[in-house]
Amino acid sequence: MKASRLLHLLLLLQTRQRLTTTELAARLEVSRRTVLRDVEALSTAGVPVYAERGRNGGIVLLPSARLSASHLEPPELEALSVAGLDSALRERMGLTAAWESAERKIAARQAVAPESPSPLRLADLVLVDSTAWFAAPEAAVEVSDLAATLRHRRRLRILYRRSAERQASTRVVDPYGIVAKSGRWYLVADDQGDSRLLALERLSAFEQLDAPAVLQPGETLRTRWAVLKKRTEEQDRVSVTIRLPEKGLDLARRILGTRIHHVSDAENGSCVVVVRYPDIESVRQLLQFGDHIEVLAPETARARISQLARDLADRHSTPAS
Repeated sequence: MKASRLLHLLLLLQTRQRLTTTELAARLEVSRRTVLRDVEALSTAGVPVYAERGRNGGIVLLPSARLSASHLEPPELEALSVAGLDSALRERMGLTAAWESAERKIAARQAVAPESPSPLRLADLVLVDSTAWFAAPEAAVEVSDLAATLRHRRRLRILYRRSAERQASTRVVDPYGIVAKSGRWYLVADDQGDSRLLALERLSAFEQLDAPAVLQPGETLRTRWAVLKKRTEEQDRVSVTIRLPEKGLDLARRILGTRIHHVSDAENGSCVVVVRYPDIESVRQLLQFGDHIEVLAPETARARISQLARDLADRHSTPAS
């Protein structure tokens, strides 16, 4: 632990060259006395670092020093290899510490590099947030534990509840890996030879078996995900035509996403939009728009929305008991 702290101290100094003992103690989460002892240990080992006393003093690293701080350890390289994860997803994967260590090393390397004409880094201008709007579905199992188990490429016995079922059932699957999509986690696996996308919030338990996973020849997590993603997005067989105010189009795009197939030009402040669903019952989603939407076609969709609206009106026509 001390070796890791000493490296962290050096990386901080390579970035700033001079920091007060109070600042270093806060960053390292130790006492000022511990910081001074660490500086003394580094100096004794020949590192050009020393403490300056006085009002403007602090801990100083000589400008001529060049630390081999850009070397990344295997856990740090693994954390960077999944750079698309945001901080919340990295935390679930148990990668936060390795990611922060890699960031410190990269920052230290940038600090000694020649100054760029632009003072801003790309990381200061681009933020990746993979969480879904207005909701944060939680996985029922620890994602980091599942990821560690998947490294062994063994079959899994899982307890899983399908979306249309009330009770979970046990099944044996051959896993390819896990995918983070819009703030939700999915297990990609073959279930009796057929590829499945299993939402982790409905996976309540898993157990590694002794038998190796039997995967389809030449297939990987990425190839299986591409097929499943395409299958999911192309399963929509019912086209529903709706009218909504032009000013509500941005909200519609956020809620409906890729279900929107076509948008007409605005006329008299309204747009006609074609939405694709897997079945008529899925038009329930359109109730989110309240009285700002009108279903135009097909007639079965109009009738279902009308029935749902009547049911809601009847349910709210009397005080709640």
